[in-house]
Amino acid sequence: MKNIIVGQSGGPTSAINASLYGVIAEAFDHSEEIGHVYGMVNGIEGFLQDNIIDLTKYAKKYEISYMKNTPSSFLGSCRFKLPESLEEEVYGQIFEKLEKYDIGAFVYIGGNDSMDTVAKLSTYAAKIGSSIRFIGVPKTIDNDLVMTDHTPGYGSTIKYIATTLREIILDAGVYDMPVVTIVELMGRHAGWVTAGSVLARTDYDKNPMLVYLPEGDFDVDQFIEDVKKALTVQNSVVVCVSEGISDKEGVFICEYGDDVAVDGFGHKMLAGCGKVLERLVKDKIGCKCRSIEFNLSQRCSANLASLSDITEAEMAGRFGVKSALNGETGKMAALVRDENSDEYKLDMALVDVTEVCNQEKKFPEEWITDNGTNIAEEYLAYAMPLIQGECQVPYENGLPQYAVPAYKNPL
Repeated sequence: MKNIIVGQSGGPTSAINASLYGVIAEAFDHSEEIGHVYGMVNGIEGFLQDNIIDLTKYAKKYEISYMKNTPSSFLGSCRFKLPESLEEEVYGQIFEKLEKYDIGAFVYIGGNDSMDTVAKLSTYAAKIGSSIRFIGVPKTIDNDLVMTDHTPGYGSTIKYIATTLREIILDAGVYDMPVVTIVELMGRHAGWVTAGSVLARTDYDKNPMLVYLPEGDFDVDQFIEDVKKALTVQNSVVVCVSEGISDKEGVFICEYGDDVAVDGFGHKMLAGCGKVLERLVKDKIGCKCRSIEFNLSQRCSANLASLSDITEAEMAGRFGVKSALNGETGKMAALVRDENSDEYKLDMALVDVTEVCNQEKKFPEEWITDNGTNIAEEYLAYAMPLIQGECQVPYENGLPQYAVPAYKNPL
């Protein structure tokens, strides 16, 4: 009987802990094959420091079902990229620790860089003849992983965005005067998150009237003309932009303002294009304008999570464990939509993780319309099933109750 270890990496989502719950619950269902379930606190980086939690022991003290509706990453996260060369000593250190904890299966929940970790560890395992199995479970609000219909976390994010936008749209439209509201949403190179803003439209208000994704070149002069034209249609204009919009020279619009920092992977930490565009509208048009940055709220709102998303996230976690028990390794659990069914049907499949990592699924060019300011109807058919159903977060004394996170040392 071997043990299983699970970790979370990259940016959190409101559904990532549902996948973790799926891993734990499925492992418990196979107690005759799996000994202990361990969790890496702060991902592979924490594991290197022996920072782990016995989730089997945790489950005896706390109600693990709370995880399904708990935002953020229960195990904590990291931004740690393994070296390209498998000759680096860190690989030997990792496998020594895996042997120390008698690990038979390693499940990593995350996005692109997390799948890179799974790919490198499974390759190293093959190189040294290790029988440990490595499985990736997809997660990212950006929905930019290839070889899966969508990623757990995306549905909840666009449900939150559309819901919050409907409230903002109503608030912004109360004045009988020209008002422009610019909403900045996440998305460095792929516009999936910002595209979800069109779900906020109703039959009585077509806001957001303008939507700009990073897949196209952004022209500030054309933007001003777009806004002026929209203001001739109605006084209140809501504009949604991805944080990663850039001009034809590849310069991020946020760089038109203050300097930007970089994260642990060397990616520019993009934020602030909304404020740049707000100043531009005030200067060029002269009307009332405000910018709103959703920031972390779009990825951590458990109370507006999609039940479909949470259910599928758990399903992906369970499938990852089943796959490892079936002897699979170096694979990612992928969500597969039945394109031949009139109803939304989803199944799980395995894909080679080396074909997933370091790739990026851009928003389809054919779904970007009206000279880069709108989203096609086909997207609505794709996205609507992902936001269905409401989660019931437990409340006590008027406030939500969440699982006690591992990085808070609950044991």
